Amino acid sequence: MSDYKLLAHVSKEIDKLRQEQNIFVVSGRADNHAEYRHVCGIIRGLNYAQTIINDLVQKMEKSDD
Repeated sequence: MSDYKLLAHVSKEIDKLRQEQNIFVVSGRADNHAEYRHVCGIIRGLNYAQTIINDLVQKMEKSDD
């Protein structure tokens, strides 16, 4: 599996997990404020991971030039 395909797969999985967490929050399923904050932290972490992957892809593309 190429590096780009691997990163695309990881990115897709992160998007799927983030979407699930977003739906959880938006639907009001958090039982309390602590759970809401926990899920928001998960979303924040997934966003950060996605940023790292995007930065890595950009560096890889620049090194290919």
